Amino acid sequence: MKRCFVFAAGTFYGLRERPGEPGDLTIAADAGYQACLRENIVPDLLLGDFDSMEPPADFRRVCRLPAEKDDTDTLAALREGLEAGCTDFWIYGGTGGKRLDHTLANLQSLLFLRRRGARGWLYGDDFLWTVIEDEALDIPKTVEWGLFSAFCLGDRAEGVNETGFQYPLKDAVLTPDFPVGVSNHILEPAARISVRKGALAVGWELPPLNSK
Repeated sequence: MKRCFVFAAGTFYGLRERPGEPGDLTIAADAGYQACLRENIVPDLLLGDFDSMEPPADFRRVCRLPAEKDDTDTLAALREGLEAGCTDFWIYGGTGGKRLDHTLANLQSLLFLRRRGARGWLYGDDFLWTVIEDEALDIPKTVEWGLFSAFCLGDRAEGVNETGFQYPLKDAVLTPDFPVGVSNHILEPAARISVRKGALAVGWELPPLNSK
């Protein structure tokens, strides 16, 4: 497992996992650099179109992207991590702020990673998101009565099973036009969600950070 930490320019709610292990790659996307400064982290690369900030004059590892492009700055950072051989991505500052469109883009980017053999973890305000496709995922209960939601990414997701939750599902079909998977609760020490065919964005509650 090679880890990539991406700091985006959305709301930064604090670190859940800190880079620093051998082989870790840290990328700041545009104003995500401010979160790195706050946490005393020196990124390996600072990239972006820099519409939110100008890069420091003394920072040497800068990749300036064009303003008119298909990739968001965050997706460009994920591409860099994939090219470096990273398989696990911790994404901070990818939610919140004034830009719901960027939050949605980052949820879609989790599927981008999954379809390339990697997994992304998108951290929000005491909430964690990832994507599963044609697979199962075990989720530990870290908060009593902790919230859990699952949303279809695509036309439909078939054979959805949820066990260890307040509202279990068995061989269900989820579609993007009916949010039946929202606001469940984790009951068991380890709950499980699986999908036979299709992709799901799944998110669950985390315990509050001590710094908040």
